[in-house]
Amino acid sequence: MSGAAETAVPGAFVELAGRLADAAGPILKRHYRSGVAIQYKADASPVSDADRESEAAMREILEAEVPDHGIVGEEYGTVRADAEYVWVLDPLDGTQAYVTGKPTFGVLVALARRGAPVLGVIDQPILGERWVGAAGQPTHFNGEVVTTRNCPDLDQAWLYATSPQMFEGPNLQAFEDLRVRVRRAVYGGECYAYGLLASGFVDMVVEGDLEPYDYMALVPVVSGAGGVMSDWAGHALDLSSDGRVIAAGDARVHAAALGILGKGGSRS
Repeated sequence: MSGAAETAVPGAFVELAGRLADAAGPILKRHYRSGVAIQYKADASPVSDADRESEAAMREILEAEVPDHGIVGEEYGTVRADAEYVWVLDPLDGTQAYVTGKPTFGVLVALARRGAPVLGVIDQPILGERWVGAAGQPTHFNGEVVTTRNCPDLDQAWLYATSPQMFEGPNLQAFEDLRVRVRRAVYGGECYAYGLLASGFVDMVVEGDLEPYDYMALVPVVSGAGGVMSDWAGHALDLSSDGRVIAAGDARVHAAALGILGKGGSRS
């Protein structure tokens, strides 16, 4: 259910993904805790010069290196969406954490092949931490292989979600039904929580309203560490998924959680 392709990702693409994160990280570090000005989009989500500058730097590299590949970016939109390979960029996942000085944000770089995520990077430039997941390879954290931990039952699971405010209507009730079954729910992890899951410190992450640039990079990281990530119906995630996602380190709690979250409605 991870959505990752069976064919191994070319090493050149893995190296390129790392260079994209390397380009964005110093920009975010320069603006971090600097009082960078914040603007607000039409949907009230925050954006800063750090977001825009880091995505621009990544896109410049892609246009020079792989001009036939597509790009989907949070700040500058989509080009060549019908390409076999499409890079999906979130230059600053967790802007709310970033602008309030909390180092749980990250740069997300994903590569999709025919719509399915096959390569993902979660990079936390302040802490110098990076998770890399690629089809055909185990997930690495700062160069070392990591794996999720065993968690057979919901009542043993530590659950993360970025915010309870991302759940509304039937989705809120479904999430609450799950929350009362787990050991503890923790909020505010952003993309960092998925890295912690891949490294075996967290058991589950559930979100209710993500965009492709929020979740595509996470899938290869989680699945390459032995975890499972899907939508709330158990379907593999791709560029057209509805943004309700569940990641689990153990397939048993993933299945149990699906039985509860399946009662949710649609994203809207």
